[in-house]
Amino acid sequence: MILKDIWLDVKAVKERDPAARNALEVLLLYQGIHALIWHRFAHWFYQHKLFFIARMISQLARFFTLIEIHPGAQLGHGILIDHGCGVVIGETAVVGDNCTIYQGVTLGGVGLNKGKRHPTLGSNVTVGAGAKILGSFDVGDNCTIAANAVLLKPLENNVTAVGIPARPIKIGGVPIPQEGTGVVSAEEYRKLEGRMKELEEQILKLQKALETEEKEEEKP
Repeated sequence: MILKDIWLDVKAVKERDPAARNALEVLLLYQGIHALIWHRFAHWFYQHKLFFIARMISQLARFFTLIEIHPGAQLGHGILIDHGCGVVIGETAVVGDNCTIYQGVTLGGVGLNKGKRHPTLGSNVTVGAGAKILGSFDVGDNCTIAANAVLLKPLENNVTAVGIPARPIKIGGVPIPQEGTGVVSAEEYRKLEGRMKELEEQILKLQKALETEEKEEEKP
């Protein structure tokens, strides 16, 4: 199972990183892959309650790759950690399949209590460079968190979030109108256009009725 996950990670890098030339280069030279390989073994020891060995492996991985993944974190397959320097993934974090994580990302907690305190990412999530996702909540499938964003609340599927604190700006690629920005979505524009046509028709009818009434009054 571990070897299969490693191969899927290598395959993901080869498919999604334009700089990757072949699988052998990815396996031997990409620190993101090295961090994931170390983590797969550390997580196995963690699951078997060999916590000291698990933690030792994770610290060695951190020393060589500058990527810190707690051995308790649950990672899916097909994950791309691009560049990777400064990435931190906490103990109770969960990362779904085919996620892309850039350098400087933190999947962290905001409290000192034990238990679930780190985020859960769905599948096909992209987390931009320097972004921070802090707290125990879910990020839906196919979401994108922009570079340097600080996400403190859950996201539904197919949402793009930006800013500090991060807020949704798109759902399924369609912009969300923001309060006070004056931005009108395509759907709202179509509704306004339809309403304008209705009002124009009503005005024309009133003008015709008024003209007819004036003509009737002019008759002797």
